[in-house]
Amino acid sequence: ALSTHRKTGPVELWNCPALEMASSYGSLAAFFWQWEPDEALRPGTIDRATLAALASSPESVAMAKELKRSGWRFVGPTTAYAFMQAMGLVNDHIEGCWARAVVEAQRLRFRRPGGSAHGGRAL
Repeated sequence: ALSTHRKTGPVELWNCPALEMASSYGSLAAFFWQWEPDEALRPGTIDRATLAALASSPESVAMAKELKRSGWRFVGPTTAYAFMQAMGLVNDHIEGCWARAVVEAQRLRFRRPGGSAHGGRAL
């Protein structure tokens, strides 16, 4: 994407790391889904107290480090974890939330990029 400034015009080309990642991994989805945590290592029950403590994970720390190493800026473990929540890599809807079962059913049906049933990467 081309970043512009209204007074100086085009400033820089940014997010080129995304193009390199897509080329290296086959797609950006394949890169991101490799960081899906092993379900066995996730909390068994998500309640408000557990959710409040889930601002990052070992996977989001590792993902953020890899993104920074690849040239991405303004990304850290908390941002990476929020992305994981938004994209469905983790289902942090609390027990009793109507969306929890819906999201989990969709996660079970979802075909992960790269053909693996679980993307969880050894850290």
